[in-house]
Amino acid sequence: MKTKLLIACLCIAFIAPCAFAQTDPASSEKYIPIIRENIYKDYPGMFRESGGALAHPFVAPGSQQYLDMLWDWDSWLSDVALRQILLEHASVEERAKALKYEQGCVLNYLDYGGMDGWIPFLITRNAASRAVMEQKINIYETNMHKPCLAQHAAFLVKLNNGDAEWLRDEFANLQAFVNKYKNHQRDKATGLYYWNTDEAIGVDNDPSTFMRPPKSSGSIFLNCLMYKELLAMVYLCDCLHQQEIGVEYQRDADDLKQSIQKNCWDERDGFFYSVDLNLLPYEAKPFSADPSIALHSGYPRDYDCLIQRIDVWSGFLAMWAGIATPEQARRMVEEHYRNVKTFNAPYGVRTLSKLEKMYNVRASGNPSLWTGPIWGVSNYLVFRGLVDYGFDKDARELADKTILLFGRDYERFGALHEYYLPESGEPVLNKGFQNWNYLVLNMAAWCEGKPVVKEF
Repeated sequence: MKTKLLIACLCIAFIAPCAFAQTDPASSEKYIPIIRENIYKDYPGMFRESGGALAHPFVAPGSQQYLDMLWDWDSWLSDVALRQILLEHASVEERAKALKYEQGCVLNYLDYGGMDGWIPFLITRNAASRAVMEQKINIYETNMHKPCLAQHAAFLVKLNNGDAEWLRDEFANLQAFVNKYKNHQRDKATGLYYWNTDEAIGVDNDPSTFMRPPKSSGSIFLNCLMYKELLAMVYLCDCLHQQEIGVEYQRDADDLKQSIQKNCWDERDGFFYSVDLNLLPYEAKPFSADPSIALHSGYPRDYDCLIQRIDVWSGFLAMWAGIATPEQARRMVEEHYRNVKTFNAPYGVRTLSKLEKMYNVRASGNPSLWTGPIWGVSNYLVFRGLVDYGFDKDARELADKTILLFGRDYERFGALHEYYLPESGEPVLNKGFQNWNYLVLNMAAWCEGKPVVKEF
């Protein structure tokens, strides 16, 4: 009897790390109407009129902290959520009126573009001119707009049946922007793209980049964004009848996908990781003046990067971007997404595995905290990857968790927050945060079998 009990306990211990967290579908039925009511009421505050440095009306992420400014990936993903709201709640006339604000997000950034390719990641109404900005920084040593500008444009073009004429006059600036990443933030040995610094990377204190040497982080987050950006450029070139240029961007995308597979996939762990590019150069110098043989010259290193086996949520973006093979996706889901000891938390996906030494969920606004807390945007992007690879049960579980998290927040506090504790779902800071949290509507619509707006 004791032997059978011991065996049973061992089986439970083995299964538990891969078990689904318990979610109650009834909670979604209760909270989806609450979420919709609040978002439908608040979303008009996202529209901003032109003025100052912003020549076009635009969509702001919302909340007091981001009330009247244009942020790069925030405006893109907020717009994906906005289109879901408009699909569910707005008239044809209201949707048409919103388009100039959505296009304005892209055009305001392209107004700050130029042939050197640099575009800032943030524009405020009182922002300095481009010329003044470039005098204050070295555009080749600092980060710029994340590679999601072409994706934002492609999202809007696709929604309007391929009409890209509004983009034509600024398309050269968009090409220069994407080309700058290729020409100045791409490691030739690995073919991977890197951050210039750890500033304004979106996932502020991701340990694979945060407080590391400049130009050393071959970030999986950045490279997945870049892959989708290149595909967006192919689509836009086609819409503007510039297919000869599109062929070049398709080749860049194919090369990058191959580089990510070669350098970022870890067969041992079954996960995609960022890589360390901070390796000393080597030169074959067999003899020196003394004349002793130079150290290491007999067999210098034959690898170009070191994989960073740090379990960061952005490894799942290889599914969102369509880079992972079906077998790789299966391993990622079975060995990582479902593991309650690492990523799978009661309220979503931990942004850093709970087993990592750097795991930390204390409140921080500078940098924003991505070392464990639950963010609406990471929940959503992982959800999209699960859907795209056919893991519907896992996607439904993650959607239900996100609906429960935000529904309880609205019920208790009348507002959403920037990020949350993984185990309790308690909000951490920045009450009133809207932004990409509104993507919960896209998740809810998928759960209900209704039409869903998704990013390009």
